[in-house]
Amino acid sequence: MKEKQSPRIIHISWGHMEVEGLGSGKDFKLYPGGGRPWDWTETKTEHNPGIQPADVQELLENGSKVVVLSRGMRLRLLTCPETLQLLENKGVRVVIEETEKAAQVYNRLAGSELVGGIFHSTC
Repeated sequence: MKEKQSPRIIHISWGHMEVEGLGSGKDFKLYPGGGRPWDWTETKTEHNPGIQPADVQELLENGSKVVVLSRGMRLRLLTCPETLQLLENKGVRVVIEETEKAAQVYNRLAGSELVGGIFHSTC
C-alpha cells in the first residue's frame, strides 16, 4: 500500500497548510498517492451550500474508501446533502470535522487506510 499511501499534513494553521510531497498552500484535496491545492472556483464552491459532489469526485477516482471533509477553522464550510448521498452510495465512510481535528483524523488514517480529504484552512 506504500505507493497508494495518502500524503500526510505536516502543518496546518489559519490560511496555511504544508503537505508531505506537495508543499504549502491554503486549501488542499488529498487522496491515496497524491493530492493538489483545492481551487474552489473549479466547481463554484462556496461556504454554503458547501462541498459539492464534483469536489469529491477526484478523491473517489483516486481510490479513497474513507473521506475526511473539513468544516473550516470556524465551522463555516458546509457539505451539500448531495455530496453525502454520493459518498454513501459509493460505500465510502465519511468523517466531517473542524479543520484541525479533520487533519488529525486524516493523518491517523493515512498510514493504514485509503483515505482522501478536503481541507479548508480558514473560516
